[in-house]
Amino acid sequence: MSSLFDRNHVRRAFARAASSYHAAAVLQQEVAKRLLESLDYLEDRQPQVVLDVGSGPGHSSAAMKKRWPKAQVIALDLAQPMLVEAKKQAGWWRPFSRVCADARALPLADNSVDVIFSNLCLQWVEDLPAVFAGFRRVLKPGGLLVCSTFGHDTLVELRAAFAQADDTAHVSRFVQIAQFGDALLAAGFRDPVLDRDMFTLTYDDLPALMRELKAIGATNAMHDRRHTLTGRGRLAAAQAAYEPLRRTDGKLPSSWEVIYAHAWAPEPGAPIREHGHDVASVPLASIPIRRKPKA
Repeated sequence: MSSLFDRNHVRRAFARAASSYHAAAVLQQEVAKRLLESLDYLEDRQPQVVLDVGSGPGHSSAAMKKRWPKAQVIALDLAQPMLVEAKKQAGWWRPFSRVCADARALPLADNSVDVIFSNLCLQWVEDLPAVFAGFRRVLKPGGLLVCSTFGHDTLVELRAAFAQADDTAHVSRFVQIAQFGDALLAAGFRDPVLDRDMFTLTYDDLPALMRELKAIGATNAMHDRRHTLTGRGRLAAAQAAYEPLRRTDGKLPSSWEVIYAHAWAPEPGAPIREHGHDVASVPLASIPIRRKPKA
């Protein structure tokens, strides 16, 4: 069965965006700041090994190395140029490791990591239960997972505008918050808590939005995307469909739904749900979800 996302496209997109990413990724930086606050759940515990999955240019890795100077912090990313940028954050005074690898196949030993941090990486993964099972494998019992991803209502305006232009998907599909929680339970994580933010960013026009998406590597990575350039006619049709949304301040809005989660690795011997067999008896409705007001 073919995968939903083209991994080579994802790798190339983020490799090309490495030098422009941090300057353009204002929202990603705000989400990282909020996600870093979730590390307070560790209280006074001092982790020995911290893994930053989808580290990008390494700013969160550097922040965690500053927080825990004695810990081994590992920045892991699919795109090697991102790790080249991350090296600039890993100064001689607070160095951290850098590993080029896929979140779906972590090259780490079982029960070797105390904390997994993953900011806005998992939206490029279609099989969340499998990835979370991998996270659980490398986490020590009682280890902490904190992560974020873009939710289903991200870029709804852009998706609707291009739907007026043709019947080809121009925007990647994003997960529902319930699916995210279910995937955590399926992997056997304990006491998951989900939060949700809705952000509205504004742009002068549709090309400005498209340029920013390219600068942060957030292009359409689905296998069934159009593999030719978006023609002038389709772009004009999308612009015309987007135009009625223009606000009184003259800007076009763009919605970004962000899902946050934190959960704990179970004690040794706890089973994982595999091949459709349920071993977790906790109903999805029992997962607490704190819905935050719009930013």
